[in-house]
Amino acid sequence: MQFYCESLTSYKRLLTKEVKIGDLLLGNGHPIRVQTMTTTDTMDTLGTVEQTIRCIEAGAELVRITAPSKKEAENLLNIKNELHSRGYTTPLVADIHFTPNAAEIAARIVEKVRVNPGNYVDKKKFETIDYTDAEYLEEIERIRERFTPLVKICKEYGTAMRIGTNHGSLSDRIMSRYGDTPMGMVESAMEFLRIARAESYHNIILSMKSSNPQVMVQAYRLLVKTMGEEFNECYPLHLGVTEAGDGEDGRIKSAIGIGTLLEDGIGDTIRVSLTEDPELEMPVCRDIVKRYANRETSNVKSETIPAVEKLSYNPFEYKRRETFSIDNIGDKHVPVVIADLSKLESISPADLERVGYRYNGHTDKWSIADTAADYIFTGNRVLDFALPGTLKVIVYPAAWEQGLETSLNLGEEEMEGFKEKYFPIFDNTGYVAAPAKSKAVNFVMLDCFSDATAINDFTYLDTLGNDPSVVLCLSSQHPQPMAAVRRMFIELTNRNIKNPVVIIVDSNWQTADEHLVHYATEAGALLLDGMGDGVCFGMTPQSYRQAEAVSASGRNYLQNNSVEQFINNTAFSILQATRTRISKTEYISCPSCGRTLFDLQETTAKIRAVTNHLKGVKIAIMGCIVNGPGEMADADFGYVGSGPGKITLYKGKEVVKRNVPSEVAVEELINLLKANEAWVEVAS
Repeated sequence: MQFYCESLTSYKRLLTKEVKIGDLLLGNGHPIRVQTMTTTDTMDTLGTVEQTIRCIEAGAELVRITAPSKKEAENLLNIKNELHSRGYTTPLVADIHFTPNAAEIAARIVEKVRVNPGNYVDKKKFETIDYTDAEYLEEIERIRERFTPLVKICKEYGTAMRIGTNHGSLSDRIMSRYGDTPMGMVESAMEFLRIARAESYHNIILSMKSSNPQVMVQAYRLLVKTMGEEFNECYPLHLGVTEAGDGEDGRIKSAIGIGTLLEDGIGDTIRVSLTEDPELEMPVCRDIVKRYANRETSNVKSETIPAVEKLSYNPFEYKRRETFSIDNIGDKHVPVVIADLSKLESISPADLERVGYRYNGHTDKWSIADTAADYIFTGNRVLDFALPGTLKVIVYPAAWEQGLETSLNLGEEEMEGFKEKYFPIFDNTGYVAAPAKSKAVNFVMLDCFSDATAINDFTYLDTLGNDPSVVLCLSSQHPQPMAAVRRMFIELTNRNIKNPVVIIVDSNWQTADEHLVHYATEAGALLLDGMGDGVCFGMTPQSYRQAEAVSASGRNYLQNNSVEQFINNTAFSILQATRTRISKTEYISCPSCGRTLFDLQETTAKIRAVTNHLKGVKIAIMGCIVNGPGEMADADFGYVGSGPGKITLYKGKEVVKRNVPSEVAVEELINLLKANEAWVEVAS
């Protein structure tokens, strides 16, 4: 394998070992399986059975249930028997943290166990230890002694196992040697995998979960590379972004992490971790997976994308592509957002509220939101009203020329104002032949590798390349648009072309979730690899008309927003999730399970309501101590269940207050934010 997947230009599933989970086959080219996890108390047999059935009927092919101690592990038998008596034989997975005894019981009952190598044997103390090689080997031997009994039970009973690494719960041993890195995540799993292989046990799935999609993607890529180099084979991979949250943000973050890997054929089963009822995760899983159902067999135009001989970037670490700046695009500027308003019948000051600008007629002033678009595309229209100071307009060349001529007739001041606010957009051939161009900014569209005749013809790039006024706008109508656009980015780097680039993505899907998944996957995959200095999302005419009609009907579609507002919010959420532009509060919220010690959905909504104005602050909301100081990873503040009705508050990974009564815990969280100068009052 040349890179970390079978191909960067032609979709092909990564070949992995076949694993049997009950009657379900996973890996080795079998369909990508979808799964979820219950949120009920495992000792509530009927409650867990009923929720499991809802998940199965929603499409779950595996259902995971927490087993935090021996009693819950033993009760899995009652749950399984009740499900079987009702005719449900979907494989069950026991989720284990800290308790090998529980794992060994569960492995004799259910079809699969999940263990976390960060806390299966180790107890995290956040200590840095300078191990000698001999001492490190002693630690590995200690793991072998404690882990091998489970391996032997799984082998005897035909039970599958997931070795599931979490970014935030790496052991002190791993942290001391590798740090809080993707490589540390990989080595954490490899320690356990080597022990299992030594016992000739191979019914194994692996995962590399993180609440940060960037870290998650790098870890999975490194894991594939490491397994290939060490074993010359790969085990199936379970994909997921842990603590993704709820609503649009949870769906976007999950789609970015999972979709980026699926685009390259990596992944055999997925779970979307939402802070919602588990059955609601299944439609999102299906929306992600269905994009790849027939992709390998319908790869009719893959040959139009030139093969990659050598990668021009490191896929295992983030580094933004080097560019020069044009106006506020490229170089050190955060990625810009371009809103497409061209489908509106008319555009008034009130319409700009859709993209973050609110006009007050009494004061004749604009208020600008943190998620206000930087540019708007209006097609053939030059607007007949004054624009807010930070907003600029992109129009077709004919409209730009006409507007320039009109402003010139009005006077020199008007002409200069027009030149500062309006910029033309061309296709690549149109730009070369255009009689009039902006001296400041020209947007030039490239449809990447949609035409087979353009496979080796890059002469137009040499013409456009390094023109100090050209912002390239990359899109593709190829069946694999992300791969096509990525290949163009690689070509730009190979040719030392440093023009800034805007990523353009149109969606022809139907539902809000489908649009979210599409934008997040197509653009997010590129942004995670440092590609892109801006984004512009749109819908095909049919999808736009459909979305507009359903939204106008008052039904809960597109969050009851206009299409433009929905797309604009999505753009900023994708930039936030890829950590390329921070515009709002970030919530790292676990999806709840049987260990949860408070109503996670209600509490998350309550905390959001009072903190959603704190731009750039990361707040973790965790249901129990398992998802506490470790899995919060890089959160600034944490709200963690520590007992029934009790909350522990964290600053980073440091405990600030223990056993806070839940009825006053949100207020105490606000006090903690204030004490650390992270709080700002809401403007009246």
